[in-house]
Amino acid sequence: METPPQLTVARLFSSWQADVPALLVVVLLGGLYGWGVLRLRRRGEAWPVARTVAFALLGLGTLVVATMSALAVYDRVLFWPAAVQNVLLDLIAPLGLALGDPLRLALRALPDRAAARAQGAMTGRLFRLLTFPLVSTALVLATELTIYFTPYFETALAHNWLHQLMYLHLLLAGSLFVLPVLTREEALPAWCTHPVRAGLVFVDGIIDAVPGIVVMTHGTLIAGAWYLSHSPSWAPDVQHDQQLGGGAMVSIAELVALPFLLAILVQWARTERAETVALDRRLDTELEVVRATPAETSTGTATGTSTEGPDLVRPWWETENSEVAQRIRGQR
Repeated sequence: METPPQLTVARLFSSWQADVPALLVVVLLGGLYGWGVLRLRRRGEAWPVARTVAFALLGLGTLVVATMSALAVYDRVLFWPAAVQNVLLDLIAPLGLALGDPLRLALRALPDRAAARAQGAMTGRLFRLLTFPLVSTALVLATELTIYFTPYFETALAHNWLHQLMYLHLLLAGSLFVLPVLTREEALPAWCTHPVRAGLVFVDGIIDAVPGIVVMTHGTLIAGAWYLSHSPSWAPDVQHDQQLGGGAMVSIAELVALPFLLAILVQWARTERAETVALDRRLDTELEVVRATPAETSTGTATGTSTEGPDLVRPWWETENSEVAQRIRGQR
């Protein structure tokens, strides 16, 4: 393996290398997403530009940076680029992809039969199990700890095919948690309301910092045999390099928790606004019925027919047992 030149600030931004498998994944995901957006536009349906930008720049862009930038050029001679690379793949890239809401786009763009199959897969037992909040959080944590505290990581550094598999492993593990939480489809249990999701994101932010803390404070070198034998003369001490990597993991994990939580809060506000609008429309409709009731009652009396006035004039929220009706009765 050829040793790259000394890493400088300029080389950190200018050093790039092609990664064909990663590039194929980026092209495939981008092509499918673009196809869905174009299909909706041809049907005269709009798709938010902000979601497309988030998917392309934050999602696919992060994949490119993690697998083809200086992080990939130097990940086999320095630990901290590899650590940053991995946390980008299991935290930042899934967040960007999820903000694009690809699950909802797929269900809207696919033909009816394919959309029905996709909906069935999303509500199937396997998907429900893997995306159950406690399970998906545990999978992310287990993935990070397995990579760094088993021979997995060091073996991946020596074999490119396993390195590519590790990339995919990190991306899928992160996506299992982020995608269902941010999608507008019902991919989570009914009890996972927006307040619950906000709490889960907060807890997940704390848990995501655990691998970085362990790496930073761990006395034994991670993939020590590899980095000791491949460390160039200009590189820092291997132990210090590992501490830098652990610190970077903690910092990124905590930084990403804030936009993730903000995205949940924005969704929450939009949902509440939509429910309020729907409720106002229903109240307006019921008010029109109530206003029309006296005339109908007097007409019925004049013709000798009987109508049950109390049932007609009672508001719907006093007679129904729906969630909205219960909320209104509670407020009153």
